[in-house]
Amino acid sequence: MNLHRSVRILAAALVALCASAADSKPPAGQWAANFNIPLWEDGKVPLALGTAPLDKPLLTVFLPPPGKANGAAVVVAPGGANIMLMYGAEGLEIAERFNEWGYAAFVLTYRLSPRYNDAARIADAHRAVQLIRARAAEWKLDPRRIGFAGFSAGSMLGRIMAAAAGPGKPDSPDPIARQGSRPDFLVLVYGPGRATPGEQLKDFPPTYLTAAAADRMAADASAQLFIDLNKAGAVAELHLYQKGRHGFGAAYRSPEFSLWMDSLRHFLKQGGFEQEVH
Repeated sequence: MNLHRSVRILAAALVALCASAADSKPPAGQWAANFNIPLWEDGKVPLALGTAPLDKPLLTVFLPPPGKANGAAVVVAPGGANIMLMYGAEGLEIAERFNEWGYAAFVLTYRLSPRYNDAARIADAHRAVQLIRARAAEWKLDPRRIGFAGFSAGSMLGRIMAAAAGPGKPDSPDPIARQGSRPDFLVLVYGPGRATPGEQLKDFPPTYLTAAAADRMAADASAQLFIDLNKAGAVAELHLYQKGRHGFGAAYRSPEFSLWMDSLRHFLKQGGFEQEVH
Protein backbone atom coordinates (compact mmCIF):
# COMPACT_ATOMS: atom_id res chain seq x y z
CA MET A 1 0.00 0.00 0.00
CA ASN A 2 1.58 3.33 -1.03
CA LEU A 3 1.84 6.38 1.24
CA HIS A 4 -0.84 8.42 -0.51
CA ARG A 5 -3.33 5.56 -0.32
CA SER A 6 -2.56 5.07 3.38
CA VAL A 7 -3.09 8.78 4.04
CA ARG A 8 -6.38 8.79 2.14
CA ILE A 9 -7.62 5.80 4.14
CA LEU A 10 -6.66 7.51 7.41
CA ALA A 11 -8.39 10.71 6.31
CA ALA A 12 -11.48 8.74 5.32
CA ALA A 13 -11.60 7.12 8.74
CA LEU A 14 -11.33 10.48 10.48
CA VAL A 15 -14.03 12.05 8.34
CA ALA A 16 -16.30 9.04 8.83
CA LEU A 17 -15.87 9.38 12.59
CA CYS A 18 -16.78 13.08 12.45
CA ALA A 19 -19.66 12.51 10.06
CA SER A 20 -21.21 9.83 12.24
CA ALA A 21 -22.56 12.57 14.49
CA ALA A 22 -23.53 14.95 11.69
CA ASP A 23 -26.04 17.59 12.72
CA SER A 24 -26.35 16.07 16.16
CA LYS A 25 -27.28 18.63 18.81
CA PRO A 26 -27.00 18.78 22.60
CA PRO A 27 -30.13 18.36 24.75
CA ALA A 28 -32.03 21.58 25.36
CA GLY A 29 -30.42 23.73 28.01
CA GLN A 30 -27.08 21.90 27.92
CA TRP A 31 -23.77 23.09 26.53
CA ALA A 32 -21.87 20.76 24.19
CA ALA A 33 -18.20 21.22 23.28
CA ASN A 34 -18.81 20.15 19.69
CA PHE A 35 -21.21 18.63 17.21
CA ASN A 36 -21.22 18.21 13.42
CA ILE A 37 -23.27 19.66 10.60
CA PRO A 38 -22.98 18.88 6.86
CA LEU A 39 -22.41 21.80 4.51
CA TRP A 40 -24.98 20.47 2.04
CA GLU A 41 -27.78 17.95 2.16
CA ASP A 42 -27.06 14.49 0.77
CA GLY A 43 -27.14 14.51 -3.02
CA LYS A 44 -26.69 18.29 -3.27
CA VAL A 45 -22.93 18.66 -2.80
CA PRO A 46 -21.55 20.56 -5.82
CA LEU A 47 -18.69 18.95 -7.76
CA ALA A 48 -19.20 15.72 -5.77
CA LEU A 49 -17.62 12.60 -7.24
CA GLY A 50 -19.41 10.17 -4.95
CA THR A 51 -21.32 9.79 -1.71
CA ALA A 52 -18.62 8.41 0.63
CA PRO A 53 -17.56 10.34 3.77
CA LEU A 54 -14.69 12.05 1.92
CA ASP A 55 -17.23 13.41 -0.58
CA LYS A 56 -19.27 15.16 2.14
CA PRO A 57 -17.66 18.31 3.60
CA LEU A 58 -18.81 19.30 7.07
CA LEU A 59 -18.30 21.64 10.02
CA THR A 60 -17.56 20.55 13.57
CA VAL A 61 -19.10 23.17 15.84
CA PHE A 62 -17.37 24.34 19.03
CA LEU A 63 -19.56 26.77 20.94
CA PRO A 64 -18.13 28.83 23.82
CA PRO A 65 -19.35 28.09 27.34
CA PRO A 66 -22.46 29.92 28.50
CA GLY A 67 -21.67 33.43 29.65
CA LYS A 68 -18.48 33.77 27.59
CA ALA A 69 -19.90 34.22 24.08
CA ASN A 70 -18.99 37.51 22.39
CA GLY A 71 -21.04 36.97 19.23
CA ALA A 72 -18.08 36.46 16.88
CA ALA A 73 -17.26 33.26 14.99
CA VAL A 74 -14.41 31.73 13.04
CA VAL A 75 -14.07 28.91 10.52
CA VAL A 76 -10.90 26.92 11.26
CA ALA A 77 -9.27 25.16 8.29
CA PRO A 78 -6.55 22.68 9.35
CA GLY A 79 -3.60 21.98 7.10
CA GLY A 80 -2.29 18.67 5.82
CA ALA A 81 -0.98 19.26 2.27
CA ASN A 82 -4.55 18.84 0.94
CA ILE A 83 -4.27 15.07 1.39
CA MET A 84 -5.16 14.88 5.09
CA LEU A 85 -6.32 17.18 7.89
CA MET A 86 -4.38 17.96 11.07
CA TYR A 87 -7.43 18.00 13.34
CA GLY A 88 -5.44 18.23 16.59
CA ALA A 89 -2.96 21.10 16.71
CA GLU A 90 -4.56 22.96 13.80
CA GLY A 91 -8.21 22.20 14.53
CA LEU A 92 -9.29 21.16 18.02
CA GLU A 93 -6.67 23.18 19.92
CA ILE A 94 -7.35 26.31 17.87
CA ALA A 95 -11.11 25.97 18.29
CA GLU A 96 -10.77 25.56 22.04
CA ARG A 97 -8.57 28.65 22.27
CA PHE A 98 -11.11 30.71 20.34
CA ASN A 99 -13.82 29.35 22.67
CA GLU A 100 -11.83 30.63 25.65
CA TRP A 101 -12.01 34.10 24.08
CA GLY A 102 -15.77 33.80 23.56
CA TYR A 103 -15.79 32.96 19.84
CA ALA A 104 -17.84 30.19 18.29
CA ALA A 105 -15.43 28.05 16.26
CA PHE A 106 -16.27 25.79 13.32
CA VAL A 107 -13.59 23.30 12.21
CA LEU A 108 -13.92 22.70 8.48
CA THR A 109 -13.54 19.23 6.98
CA TYR A 110 -12.97 20.17 3.36
CA ARG A 111 -12.52 17.90 0.36
CA LEU A 112 -9.04 16.52 -0.30
CA SER A 113 -6.66 15.80 -3.16
CA PRO A 114 -6.14 13.97 -5.39
CA ARG A 115 -9.87 13.28 -5.65
CA TYR A 116 -10.77 16.98 -5.41
CA ASN A 117 -9.09 20.19 -6.52
CA ASP A 118 -9.12 23.80 -5.33
CA ALA A 119 -12.49 24.52 -6.97
CA ALA A 120 -14.21 22.06 -4.61
CA ARG A 121 -12.28 23.32 -1.60
CA ILE A 122 -13.19 26.95 -2.37
CA ALA A 123 -16.84 25.91 -2.64
CA ASP A 124 -16.56 24.22 0.76
CA ALA A 125 -14.95 27.27 2.38
CA HIS A 126 -17.50 29.68 0.92
CA ARG A 127 -20.36 27.44 2.00
CA ALA A 128 -18.99 27.28 5.54
CA VAL A 129 -19.10 31.07 5.90
CA GLN A 130 -22.52 31.24 4.26
CA LEU A 131 -23.95 28.52 6.51
CA ILE A 132 -22.78 30.27 9.68
CA ARG A 133 -24.29 33.56 8.49
CA ALA A 134 -27.57 31.84 7.63
CA ARG A 135 -27.78 30.31 11.12
CA ALA A 136 -26.29 33.25 13.02
CA ALA A 137 -29.51 33.95 14.94
CA GLU A 138 -29.66 30.31 16.09
CA TRP A 139 -26.15 30.54 17.59
CA LYS A 140 -26.55 34.19 18.69
CA LEU A 141 -23.80 35.38 16.35
CA ASP A 142 -23.19 38.67 14.60
CA PRO A 143 -23.16 37.86 10.84
CA ARG A 144 -20.71 40.77 10.36
CA ARG A 145 -18.06 39.17 12.59
CA ILE A 146 -17.37 35.82 10.97
CA GLY A 147 -13.73 35.07 10.15
CA PHE A 148 -11.65 32.35 8.54
CA ALA A 149 -8.43 30.95 10.07
CA GLY A 150 -6.30 28.64 7.95
CA PHE A 151 -3.09 26.71 8.61
CA SER A 152 -0.62 25.68 5.90
CA ALA A 153 -2.83 24.22 3.13
CA GLY A 154 -5.80 25.60 5.06
CA SER A 155 -4.11 29.00 4.95
CA MET A 156 -3.76 28.73 1.20
CA LEU A 157 -7.46 27.88 1.09
CA GLY A 158 -8.23 30.98 3.17
CA ARG A 159 -6.20 33.07 0.78
CA ILE A 160 -7.93 31.88 -2.37
CA MET A 161 -11.43 31.66 -0.92
CA ALA A 162 -11.22 35.28 0.23
CA ALA A 163 -10.04 36.38 -3.22
CA ALA A 164 -12.97 34.55 -4.86
CA ALA A 165 -15.62 35.49 -2.29
CA GLY A 166 -18.63 37.61 -3.10
CA PRO A 167 -22.24 38.44 -2.28
CA GLY A 168 -24.87 35.74 -2.11
CA LYS A 169 -27.65 35.09 -4.59
CA PRO A 170 -30.72 36.87 -3.18
CA ASP A 171 -33.11 34.99 -5.48
CA SER A 172 -31.76 31.52 -4.61
CA PRO A 173 -34.28 29.00 -3.21
CA ASP A 174 -31.50 27.93 -0.82
CA PRO A 175 -31.41 30.37 2.13
CA ILE A 176 -27.74 29.56 2.76
CA ALA A 177 -26.76 30.50 -0.81
CA ARG A 178 -28.34 33.92 -0.30
CA GLN A 179 -25.59 34.85 2.16
CA GLY A 180 -22.29 36.47 1.25
CA SER A 181 -19.20 34.25 1.34
CA ARG A 182 -16.59 36.91 2.21
CA PRO A 183 -15.08 36.42 5.69
CA ASP A 184 -14.93 39.51 7.89
CA PHE A 185 -11.35 38.74 8.94
CA LEU A 186 -8.61 36.34 7.89
CA VAL A 187 -5.99 34.50 9.92
CA LEU A 188 -3.32 33.04 7.64
CA VAL A 189 -0.79 30.85 9.43
CA TYR A 190 2.37 29.62 7.63
CA GLY A 191 1.41 29.60 4.00
CA PRO A 192 -0.92 32.24 2.53
CA GLY A 193 0.67 32.64 -0.89
CA ARG A 194 1.40 35.83 -2.75
CA ALA A 195 -1.03 38.16 -4.46
CA THR A 196 -1.69 37.31 -8.10
CA PRO A 197 -0.80 39.82 -10.85
CA GLY A 198 -3.48 42.47 -11.21
CA GLU A 199 -5.40 41.35 -8.13
CA GLN A 200 -7.31 44.08 -6.30
CA LEU A 201 -6.44 43.89 -2.60
CA LYS A 202 -7.86 47.19 -1.34
CA ASP A 203 -11.09 45.58 -0.11
CA PHE A 204 -9.47 42.41 1.26
CA PRO A 205 -10.67 41.44 4.77
CA PRO A 206 -8.48 42.52 7.72
CA THR A 207 -5.71 39.93 7.65
CA TYR A 208 -3.37 38.55 10.32
CA LEU A 209 -0.30 36.69 9.04
CA THR A 210 2.28 34.68 10.96
CA ALA A 211 5.05 32.13 10.35
CA ALA A 212 8.50 31.14 11.56
CA ALA A 213 11.35 32.77 9.63
CA ALA A 214 13.10 29.42 9.23
CA ASP A 215 10.01 28.19 7.39
CA ARG A 216 11.25 30.32 4.51
CA MET A 217 8.63 29.67 1.87
CA ALA A 218 5.75 30.48 4.22
CA ALA A 219 7.62 33.37 5.88
CA ASP A 220 8.60 35.02 2.59
CA ALA A 221 5.10 34.57 1.16
CA SER A 222 3.57 36.06 4.31
CA ALA A 223 5.91 39.04 4.18
CA GLN A 224 5.19 39.65 0.51
CA LEU A 225 1.44 39.41 0.97
CA PHE A 226 1.65 41.84 3.89
CA ILE A 227 3.54 44.31 1.70
CA ASP A 228 0.99 43.92 -1.10
CA LEU A 229 -1.96 44.36 1.27
CA ASN A 230 -0.35 47.34 3.00
CA LYS A 231 0.41 49.05 -0.30
CA ALA A 232 -3.19 48.52 -1.38
CA GLY A 233 -4.49 50.17 1.79
CA ALA A 234 -5.96 47.01 3.32
CA VAL A 235 -5.71 46.23 7.04
CA ALA A 236 -2.96 43.71 7.74
CA GLU A 237 -0.63 42.66 10.56
CA LEU A 238 2.46 40.46 10.24
CA HIS A 239 4.37 38.44 12.86
CA LEU A 240 7.48 36.47 11.83
CA TYR A 241 9.34 34.60 14.54
CA GLN A 242 13.12 34.25 14.35
CA LYS A 243 13.09 30.61 15.46
CA GLY A 244 10.66 27.80 14.85
CA ARG A 245 9.27 25.45 12.28
CA HIS A 246 6.31 24.72 10.06
CA GLY A 247 3.18 23.29 11.62
CA PHE A 248 3.33 24.80 15.11
CA GLY A 249 -0.45 25.08 15.46
CA ALA A 250 -1.56 26.57 18.77
CA ALA A 251 2.08 26.34 19.96
CA TYR A 252 1.18 25.79 23.62
CA ARG A 253 4.53 24.15 24.33
CA SER A 254 6.74 26.08 21.91
CA PRO A 255 8.51 29.04 23.56
CA GLU A 256 9.80 30.29 20.19
CA PHE A 257 6.32 31.43 19.15
CA SER A 258 3.90 30.44 21.92
CA LEU A 259 2.66 34.03 22.18
CA TRP A 260 1.36 34.17 18.63
CA MET A 261 -2.27 33.58 19.59
CA ASP A 262 -2.06 36.39 22.16
CA SER A 263 -0.95 38.72 19.37
CA LEU A 264 -3.80 37.40 17.23
CA ARG A 265 -6.31 38.24 19.94
CA HIS A 266 -4.85 41.76 20.18
CA PHE A 267 -5.31 42.10 16.40
CA LEU A 268 -8.93 40.95 16.67
CA LYS A 269 -9.67 43.30 19.55
CA GLN A 270 -8.18 46.20 17.62
CA GLY A 271 -10.48 45.31 14.74
CA GLY A 272 -13.58 45.34 16.96
CA PHE A 273 -14.36 41.64 16.61
CA GLU A 274 -15.01 41.02 20.34
CA GLN A 275 -17.95 43.33 20.89
CA GLU A 276 -20.89 41.88 22.80
CA VAL A 277 -24.09 41.10 20.89
CA HIS A 278 -27.21 42.65 22.44
